[in-house]
Amino acid sequence: MFCLLLHLVIMGKMTWQNDHSFSLTKIAILHLILCLPVLDNHGENLFLYLCLSQNKMEQKMELPELFVTRTKAILGDEYPAFESALSCGSPTSVRVNEHKTGLRPEVNPVPWCASGFYLSDRPTFTMDPLIHAGAYYVQEASSMFLEQVFAQLLDVESPRVLDLCAAPGGKSTHIASLLAGRGLLVSNEVIRSRAKILSENMTKWGAPNVVVTNNDPQDFSRLNGFFDAVFIDAPCSGEGMFRKDTQSISEWTADNVKLCSERQRRIVADVFPSLKSGGLLVYSTCTYNREEDEENVSWMAETMGAEILPLRLDDSWGVSSSGAGYHFYPHKTKGEGFFLAVLRKTAEESDFRVRPTKDRDGKKTSVPDAIRSWVSRPDDYKIFSEGDSFFALPAKQEIYYKAIKTELNVMQAGICLGCVKGKDVLPDEALALSWLLKGDAFESVELEWKNAVAFLKKENVLLPQAGKGWLLVRFEGVPLGFVKNLGNRVNNAYPQEWRIRMELDASKYVPFLQ
Repeated sequence: MFCLLLHLVIMGKMTWQNDHSFSLTKIAILHLILCLPVLDNHGENLFLYLCLSQNKMEQKMELPELFVTRTKAILGDEYPAFESALSCGSPTSVRVNEHKTGLRPEVNPVPWCASGFYLSDRPTFTMDPLIHAGAYYVQEASSMFLEQVFAQLLDVESPRVLDLCAAPGGKSTHIASLLAGRGLLVSNEVIRSRAKILSENMTKWGAPNVVVTNNDPQDFSRLNGFFDAVFIDAPCSGEGMFRKDTQSISEWTADNVKLCSERQRRIVADVFPSLKSGGLLVYSTCTYNREEDEENVSWMAETMGAEILPLRLDDSWGVSSSGAGYHFYPHKTKGEGFFLAVLRKTAEESDFRVRPTKDRDGKKTSVPDAIRSWVSRPDDYKIFSEGDSFFALPAKQEIYYKAIKTELNVMQAGICLGCVKGKDVLPDEALALSWLLKGDAFESVELEWKNAVAFLKKENVLLPQAGKGWLLVRFEGVPLGFVKNLGNRVNNAYPQEWRIRMELDASKYVPFLQ
């Protein structure tokens, strides 16, 4: 019986089906597990071989028949290579926060993004303190293509930018880096729970010129002609994520594609008034079909009043131009399926008028000297209070922030510097992670990996050699947060809701930034 099972496994007569029934391979492995007590060393080696063989077997992805027909019509002779690519593993890529670290992976760069890199393997990111410090963001490489919009088309000195469907924050953190403190970024997410995740990720990234909002697209129509650029990474049918999220395959239908296309048009129509005349609309999806991509872009140009703009491509990138936008296909580019188009608004739109507003708080709250001393170039920022806390936003953006606050539901604005508790002034975690923290404002303590993870788990970290009071803890030179050293114990100020819940495991920590 054992020999028969082994023979059938090697010949691959049965496979793991989409209905999740047991394959003969898995039955054989289960059989061997049950027989392990009576197997000799040779039998155990065969068991290990079967396990490894199962992991290496590539199963052909079962795609919806109609999807295959429609995609063949788009790709023609390229379709077999496309389908074969879907059976391969997804590449892993990260984007480095150059405002926080000079460390880089010693691997292949993403060609269309200066701070993007491919990794040879996917590590357990949770075990790397640098990801919690906002030193890098794990992002699909194709999505990093938006950098070319900034490099080639956005020539405004201090642009106001909206990322409409921003959670969890991949594109917003990228836009924040490209703005490099200039202008203003409004990162919006309509779903409240996802907006909280977005807010956390933007805080960790550390850019001071960001406002996080939780609004429906139609709410932005009240800000007529406000934005120089609007990025819409539209909710879509998810075809480009098939190999990364197999559940999306079972959910795909032609009706869902049609539903998504109609929803995307409503979203664009709702937010379009907020884009100034001559402003850029950057529309993207993770799909291949024409309904959600080219047909929608053509509709925008013809109905909304916009012209489609070209981007310069390097032939080595493997990006495909359809005339209305740019496709990333997994058999031609190292990344997931992605589509991006850029349009310039030609329709007339009244310019946004800044209306002077009075502070509703009545008397102004003075900013403690300690808080100002923590900020690099404090005169460049408007430092304001909300309750007991103090926040900093670029001074040039204050008047625009007030307009946003009047019309939208703001969850976060600028950087929270700290708060006043009685006679004490306490620094906030957001300050530690921000780009505006003054380098010598606090005594710094460098933590080795075990203590860094313990800090992020909100456990006690003893620092007997450090001074007393508020200390900034770092890992690989990048700030992680604050502790208050009392000598005999240390108060860990890391936010409870952010703490790592995974058990500490040094074997899962694979450093790749050097």
